[in-house]
Amino acid sequence: MHSHEFHRTITTSLRGTAGADVAPAWLVDAGPGRTEGLASATVLASYQHIHWAGYPQLAQRFAQGCAAFAAAGQTWEAPAGPEPLPAPDLRHHGDAQLRPGLIDLAVNVRPAPEWLLSSVAARADRWTGYPEPGAARRALATRHGLAAERLLPTAGAADAFTLIARTFPGRRVVIVHPQFTEPEVAWRTAGHQVRRLMLRTDDGFRLDADRIGADADLVVVGNPTNPTGVLHPASEIAKLVRPGRIVVVDEAFMDFVPGEPESVLAAGLDGLLVTRSLTKLWGIAGLRAGFVAGDQALIAELAGHQEPWAVSTPALDAMVAIASDQAGQAAVRILEQVAAERAFLVDALRAAGFPVAGEPRTPFVLVDVSSLGVSNPPEALAAQGFAVRRCDTFPGLGPGWIRVSVPSEPISTALIAALIRVRGD
Repeated sequence: MHSHEFHRTITTSLRGTAGADVAPAWLVDAGPGRTEGLASATVLASYQHIHWAGYPQLAQRFAQGCAAFAAAGQTWEAPAGPEPLPAPDLRHHGDAQLRPGLIDLAVNVRPAPEWLLSSVAARADRWTGYPEPGAARRALATRHGLAAERLLPTAGAADAFTLIARTFPGRRVVIVHPQFTEPEVAWRTAGHQVRRLMLRTDDGFRLDADRIGADADLVVVGNPTNPTGVLHPASEIAKLVRPGRIVVVDEAFMDFVPGEPESVLAAGLDGLLVTRSLTKLWGIAGLRAGFVAGDQALIAELAGHQEPWAVSTPALDAMVAIASDQAGQAAVRILEQVAAERAFLVDALRAAGFPVAGEPRTPFVLVDVSSLGVSNPPEALAAQGFAVRRCDTFPGLGPGWIRVSVPSEPISTALIAALIRVRGD
């Protein structure tokens, strides 16, 4: 290939004793006050110019190469490095929908049980000392059938995302959307190259592992997914694992699935990391409690990069309580209640002509409200007294979707009536 380098280096004239006699190797007339040239050893920023004139065979081979590249289904990668957060607003969360007087169906956090709050408060004398995570780490690991070395307590799942993104730099990341947006924020902020894989509405937002590019060396997927409520098969998640790739599975809502049949928490696969939130089921979002578990070597690296005393003592005490048999018995009752209330809500929505995505396994449902005929469904419902989660801030969704936390049956009935009023029936 025939080409030449082009560069234009602007230098500062050398002054003072050390460089008084040093002159630029070359100069051009660049106008008053500017010196252009090369005065000493330096690094040149340059690029290659390809000249087709006189070399038609080069142009022909270049065109043939481009055609073969495209025919093979290959694409050029986006440049790695920090990127500004693209639209939609990935930092938008359900609490932004809340206003005084509205019934909260926007935030996926249940009220905290009194026994849990009392258990944490009873150990307030420990709060004057620095946090010691050992007991919580062992309790959670035992609860989930893991060695303690395969689990690391974190200040919620969002903290785990940030920790993973900072510990393993320079990755080609694929985020499976629609899903919780904080993982994408974490990896973009840490300077990774990030691409999105959009799951399709007409396919029920189901994961197809074969759609992940072979060049991706870190994949993030939610299971069950927020906001779609879809529970992906563990076998499909396992297909994502391959040598040299880290797979991060956000299982923040897996504890709402009785028996957790599709969890990969204890799969023991190399390169697999699972994040969990302990705040959704137990209503302690303000305590920031969660963990990351999986590949022991990766967990050791994460522990080495975790900030000292990253998880507060009250949060660690809550983790121990949540790992208890008492919590396990309470969880069974909660899940039975959520399942019954969700079935009532889904049936009522569909009967009223509002499609619900898939067969949700979460304490929320994704609802198609495009039939309302309004540009801003959450605002229209706020006027009716309800706060719901807007979904145009989730990549892959638009303003015709809302996410609704599963309420009691009377509130579900009132919500359906409000939707019908907005629709103008």
